[in-house]
Amino acid sequence: MAEKSLTLKDLTGSITTKSTSGERIETVGIVGGGVMGRGIAQALSTHGLTVIIVERDSERAQHTLDGLSENMDREIKRWAMTASEKRAILSRIKVTTDIEAIAGVDFAMEAVDEQFDLKRDVLHTLDKLCRPDTIIASNTSTLSLTKMVRGTTNPKKIIGLHFSYPVPKTPLCEIVRAFETSDDTFQRTKAFIQAIGKTPVEVYEYPGFITTRVIIPMLNEAMYILMEGVASAEDIDTAMRLGFNFQMGPLELADSMGLEELLAMMETMFHEFGETKYRPCPLLRRLVREQKYGKKSGQGFFRYDESGNRIRPKNAI
Repeated sequence: MAEKSLTLKDLTGSITTKSTSGERIETVGIVGGGVMGRGIAQALSTHGLTVIIVERDSERAQHTLDGLSENMDREIKRWAMTASEKRAILSRIKVTTDIEAIAGVDFAMEAVDEQFDLKRDVLHTLDKLCRPDTIIASNTSTLSLTKMVRGTTNPKKIIGLHFSYPVPKTPLCEIVRAFETSDDTFQRTKAFIQAIGKTPVEVYEYPGFITTRVIIPMLNEAMYILMEGVASAEDIDTAMRLGFNFQMGPLELADSMGLEELLAMMETMFHEFGETKYRPCPLLRRLVREQKYGKKSGQGFFRYDESGNRIRPKNAI
């Protein structure tokens, strides 16, 4: 994040961070513009908030903007969004490589890769950078927030927000209370989540929380079924979609989450619990070694086109 040559003006216009200095939240800073960071930014901007995304270099910053635009173009093709709505959403999202640009935001969060040291360092930086009344959130899905915030100036203002994929469409957000998270921080965060159209679920810190802890064994088992030759990837997903009314099957869901991210989650859960149901399937490890990360790379358990659309066999249901 040291690079600062690329400014918001280069990408989306000038920086206009208006501090409200109080409980009212109008500006949100997000460190990390990956799949989750972009989804969170779109969801927030849709509800009229100004969002500043911080990326580590100009190439990733441009990739973040391109990804946002492409995601909304797909929505436009499905008649789920208009071109004018896309323009309005993008007008409220700024991208920069200068983390100091979010010093005056009302709410800050990290959405970087699921790596303990990286997330801890970002949280500590935000703790030093942001106003004393600014709530700081981590988007971790498996890591201990209590451990990450040790040594911060004010751990009472730090909380966990675990959004579900895809963020703009899924009306759920787990609010994770670390050991020192204050009631005031929780209540303000809960009101904030409700204001952006999500249903908040209170969770006390524990590895995997609710959604990750429940979904990982299912995804892992689907991978073992495929590896053991019990059924094809297509038939596994068809059975689960039709049998349980899922929007997508477990293997396509894994591809959507990012296989390298999913592997990191499984390894953390396996380390924390020591239970075999969280031990990553060897097939997942192989795909990650081959840099087949799912939708983002064009291939995982399935193949995808440049827009991230599934390439289905002609006889698929």
